[in-house]
Amino acid sequence: MKLTSLGFFAKLKWLDGQALLNHIEPYRRRLFAAALDSGQYNLVLAGRSKKNWKSADLCLAALYALVTDSPGGNQCYLLANDLDQAGDDLALCKQLVDCNPVLSRHVVVKQKVIERRDGRGFLLILPAGDIAGSHGKTFRFCGWDEVHGYKSWDIFEALQPDPHRADVLQWVTTYASLYHRPGVPLFDLFQQGRAGTDPRMLFSWYSGSYTTDPDLDLLAASAEEKANPSRASWTDPDYLLQQQRRLPSHVYRRLHLCEPGLPSGSAYSVESIEDALARGIRQRLPEVGIQYFGFVDMSGGSQDDATFGVSHVDAEGRALLDYIGSQGARPPFDPRLAVGRFAGICKQYGITRVYGDKYAGQTFITDFAGYGLDYEVSLSSASQMYEAFEPILNGHRAVLLDLPILEQQLLGLVWRGGKIDHPNAEHDDYANAAVGALLLALDQPAGQGEDSGEPEDDIQGIPEEEFGGSFLRGW
Repeated sequence: MKLTSLGFFAKLKWLDGQALLNHIEPYRRRLFAAALDSGQYNLVLAGRSKKNWKSADLCLAALYALVTDSPGGNQCYLLANDLDQAGDDLALCKQLVDCNPVLSRHVVVKQKVIERRDGRGFLLILPAGDIAGSHGKTFRFCGWDEVHGYKSWDIFEALQPDPHRADVLQWVTTYASLYHRPGVPLFDLFQQGRAGTDPRMLFSWYSGSYTTDPDLDLLAASAEEKANPSRASWTDPDYLLQQQRRLPSHVYRRLHLCEPGLPSGSAYSVESIEDALARGIRQRLPEVGIQYFGFVDMSGGSQDDATFGVSHVDAEGRALLDYIGSQGARPPFDPRLAVGRFAGICKQYGITRVYGDKYAGQTFITDFAGYGLDYEVSLSSASQMYEAFEPILNGHRAVLLDLPILEQQLLGLVWRGGKIDHPNAEHDDYANAAVGALLLALDQPAGQGEDSGEPEDDIQGIPEEEFGGSFLRGW
């Protein structure tokens, strides 16, 4: 009969010499039993705030996977963010072996690895940055300790589970991501977990605003209690109050409330973008009687996409994004072919005039004219448009489409040298076209488009002194 995880832990002592099970709260016991004993899952995402036994649980799970026999061998890996963290994880595993003779009878501790004495497996700490060296490995267990700083899926792609192994398990433990946008591993995994669409994924999450633990959600009196399920084990009852006083609020939220953050200097907040997204709506089809506006962000075709956004103003005075798309083919592409694609979109929405920047001089003005479309150059730079968009976004006067690339780019915009721009090696082409189209819809004289019923000196319900008058066009 296979030894269960809690049966295994019952044989061990913690570093203080007390029985290990005395240090494992009920919620963690349930997690271990589901992840290690049920055989149902091959991926665990466990999110909690700092100082809630995340790394300890990862190390305990790895040691269990190391010593319980697997038909394919017991190859176990732990990936840490940096050398210090890797050293901490390895040191904890070594300490657990040292204080538990039942473990030392089965494994031998070496400088950078813990090996089974029968030669059938090992526990090795890998640097997360060694992507090339991680390809092709087969493993019984692979754990990631803190993925909040990951910006790409590269290391996950390098260490995918072997489909020939029935007992393979990946375990990700972390607090909330620095980069809360689609395409970032933790963001994508969190969304998958909440959706519940992967039956082999075990999702365990504790944050100030969301938890998968229904008992804790019902009983918790504060966000701190929801995000820190092991708070009762702390010896300092004022620890969080101390941290709240010492840390910037956005750092405190991410570390101790497990709420997502963004890089320093982000232009927009996570909450404002999420509030503006119309989840499930990827395009709004054209309707009779609505005036639509189009904004284009052209490119040379080598690296950036050429993008086109369409918007209108609804009866409530909000700017709604109806369409956002690119040239279709991935770069490199012929940018003049993109003009033809966008002209077709203009025809669908009854648009006869598009706006954009002065990229490539008169080239695209002439190209759009060939399709019977006027092209007017925007009076504002991209940074100026992003600045003008912020109060509209925060005032709930814009409604976005549910497109991951758009959400990703908007959340990635940062302040750089007094201007809002995308970080190096990233893009803002979808964000530019979307924001331009939304501003364009609002930047019109009263009486054009849908009748807002507002006085002539208002722009769709937004006073000129607040919006800044004709921002994009100029009359």
